[in-house]
Amino acid sequence: MIKDAVVTLSGGTVTGTTLAGGSEFAANYAISLAGAFDAHLAGIAFVYEPVIPADVIGGMTSDIDIQRQENSASAKTAANRFEEAARAAGVSFETRLADASAAGAADLFGRIARRFDLAIVGQARREQGASEELLIEGALFGSGRPVIIVPVIQSRGLTLERVVVCWDGSRPAARAIADAMPFLTRAKAVDIVVVTGERDRSGEITGKYMRAHLARHGIDTEIKHIKAGGADAQNAIQSYTADIGADFMVMGGYHHSRLREFILGGVTRGILKSMTVPVFMSR
Repeated sequence: MIKDAVVTLSGGTVTGTTLAGGSEFAANYAISLAGAFDAHLAGIAFVYEPVIPADVIGGMTSDIDIQRQENSASAKTAANRFEEAARAAGVSFETRLADASAAGAADLFGRIARRFDLAIVGQARREQGASEELLIEGALFGSGRPVIIVPVIQSRGLTLERVVVCWDGSRPAARAIADAMPFLTRAKAVDIVVVTGERDRSGEITGKYMRAHLARHGIDTEIKHIKAGGADAQNAIQSYTADIGADFMVMGGYHHSRLREFILGGVTRGILKSMTVPVFMSR
């Protein structure tokens, strides 16, 4: 059961550029989700530290102060908009402003999210540089909680008419399905998608055993096998999701480890780059 969730609010950027309209897509989706589950929702707006090239720092004190003020004002605006929308929706909420660098915000958000049932973040946008992608990785790898990534194009609230569950027999996939049970039990239709070109990690990749498991929870599913492999897997999953008009996806958060740093795996990164529906992830 989802009793509380936390969402990042779009505010000041690391470059000082003001966000365009429609930047509240993740917050609006989070508010609808909180309403559906009668859950408490916390909104976190980061006031990013100014980023000034090292070779021009001298004599730039006034510019740094201006950028800091702009970032603070933008974060406060995002928090105010969130409060207004949450209040209008009748959702229990709280807000928090946090000063941080881009990397520091990712680490901080991951630690904050540990105290909630679910974290919600927006899809990373190119104009934001790496800051939003770092937030996704911070939530996924640092919180120990499931994460929903909301696409930029999302214009409606939580809907669970048709849910796609990505299954490859792996630990992250199994964890994601278990964590997504509150959503799967509410879904009207659930498709288990198996990419047959991928390496079988468990010997049970056909999906029939997972289907039986979900049936014991009262979830009726259909199994769809897709032929693809490697980089084509993400395109095959996205194409199938679009073809059936799915509105929610569940998948494991796959990663590569570089020394002790977690990096999103290729398929995961590809899905998040071209996503068209909210994606629920765990690892």
